[in-house]
Amino acid sequence: MRGKGITYDTGFRSAGTTTHEPFDPEIVRREMRIIHDDLRCNAVRVTGAYPERLELAAKYAAEAGLEVWFCPFTNGLTIEELLSLLADCAERAERLRQRGAEVVFLTGSEVSVCTLGFLPGDRLEDRLALLAEPLRLRALIPEMRARMNEFLGKAVEIVRVRFGGRLSYASLPFEGTDWGRFDIISTDACYRTAANAARFRDDIRAFVAQGKAQGKPVAVTEFGCTTHHGAADTGASDSGRSDSIIEWDAARPVRLKGEFTRNEDEQARYIGELLDVFQTEGVDSVFVNTFARYDLPHRADPREDFDMASFGVVKVLEGRHGRQYPDMMWEPKAAFTTLADRYSSSKRTLD
Repeated sequence: MRGKGITYDTGFRSAGTTTHEPFDPEIVRREMRIIHDDLRCNAVRVTGAYPERLELAAKYAAEAGLEVWFCPFTNGLTIEELLSLLADCAERAERLRQRGAEVVFLTGSEVSVCTLGFLPGDRLEDRLALLAEPLRLRALIPEMRARMNEFLGKAVEIVRVRFGGRLSYASLPFEGTDWGRFDIISTDACYRTAANAARFRDDIRAFVAQGKAQGKPVAVTEFGCTTHHGAADTGASDSGRSDSIIEWDAARPVRLKGEFTRNEDEQARYIGELLDVFQTEGVDSVFVNTFARYDLPHRADPREDFDMASFGVVKVLEGRHGRQYPDMMWEPKAAFTTLADRYSSSKRTLD
């Protein structure tokens, strides 16, 4: 694999807040150094809803020596609002690229589900619920795909005049993306579950073959596992959300829905096994989901250990600093060590 990466969330916006609060620029700078120096990544996918946060995190990532995948990840915008935001972000990404950084720009992430106007439902929860209703979703796909490719065509036109680097889009398979206008074929949907385990390698092989047929590299822009026993069999969960095991009050986690057992080793093992598949089958770049979920802190009480629902490779602490990194309010999980070992065991340059 050429690109050995991880996702860095600058804040997914929902219910009047984001998944990364507070957003401290100096912490972001320090974490990008850790991602490069200790986690041994050579690329980072920077996601989130706010252009200024994306630009700042991307700047610090580039300073740390990382290739930046600049990826707006929005929720609840109209199509026109998203196009306007992409134009803004493309200009910011180009400024960074002009200063010598290696930058790939993604024209959004999972847009059909996260943006108004492609699938029915005013709330993200309503649109996500469709993923668990395949018959209903299937009936909506033809019209949704037409709208999606019309949108992506406009997005690429808007971005190309502002950004001179390579383009991609963090897609979902049912969106039917026309990859002819992009430089890299990317997917967010690379979760092995009990339901697809038997065909998972074949699916990745077919994905790579699709890229080869078009003369384009392929990227897995999202894969990973949460931190409880049995998570490896459910992937991103049947509802499409890792945090579906949590009872929420708006954007605030209240309690876990039932009894769960913390299992960091399962998360680490899952990541290692999928990296084996991606490496063997010829995926160009991969991005583990994710570095941290700041909205899902680790707690001693298993009924409130929200980190069990987190894909983060670090566990966020409340009111205290970690031992391995005394200046950070988190502690590495087993997956952090696994990923660092795997990424450091192979060539790290982006040639």
